[in-house]
Amino acid sequence: MRLVSWNVNGIRAIMKKDFAQALHDFAADIVCLQETKAQVDQVVATLEPLNGYHIYCNSAERKGYSGTAILSKKEPLAVQYDMGMAEHDQEGRVIAAEFADFFLITVYTPNSGSELKRLSYRQQWDNDFLAYVKKLEQIKPVILCGDLNVAHREIDLTHPKANYNKSAGYTQIEIDGMDNIIAAGFIDTFRYLNPSTVKYSWWSYRAGARAKNVGWRIDYFLVSSSLAARIQFTDLLNEVTGSDHCPVLLDVAP
Repeated sequence: MRLVSWNVNGIRAIMKKDFAQALHDFAADIVCLQETKAQVDQVVATLEPLNGYHIYCNSAERKGYSGTAILSKKEPLAVQYDMGMAEHDQEGRVIAAEFADFFLITVYTPNSGSELKRLSYRQQWDNDFLAYVKKLEQIKPVILCGDLNVAHREIDLTHPKANYNKSAGYTQIEIDGMDNIIAAGFIDTFRYLNPSTVKYSWWSYRAGARAKNVGWRIDYFLVSSSLAARIQFTDLLNEVTGSDHCPVLLDVAP
């Protein structure tokens, strides 16, 4: 089974590029999207030309902001939107699809923002989101993917010392949040198979960062440790353009 996760930075914008072709090339069973930046009806209308997928989307109350979607060739048993927590459920950041032997969660984790103004909220989000995921995991294993907005270790960004505790996505609070997910029994699939590979999933639009490969790895596939034996292959598809993020791919055995 092939899964792809991609922060598309606007579904309507990327559909005007080569998104349909990229989707075809992925040959994925399930595609999870973050930062769709559109309301549910707009996402559905935008994706209407695509064939063969059941489409599920979640949108923010604020128009043109955040948003997530799941495109699945196989119809899930059930789909949940949001976490059931009013303080977190205004921005369309979470979708959980239940399949026969796992839950698949796509998430667009809040960015701590310029000057780290949202860092305290981010800390609360991380704690509450992990509790939500662990509750689902009590039922069946979880595959978790998306833009987690954190570079976990120094290897995961080009300039760790310059950014540490100064830039959103590489503060100790955010690193601790990721540590907590790993400590709770989740495997970072890319690092699991590629312990020393330097590869990124996001690049700033500024100063030609992508061409220079000055980037961050902030997009992930994490799986419950009980699924470790099923991890076959994972990659960051740096060659796929259309967004400031690249897609992340994961192949899992049946």
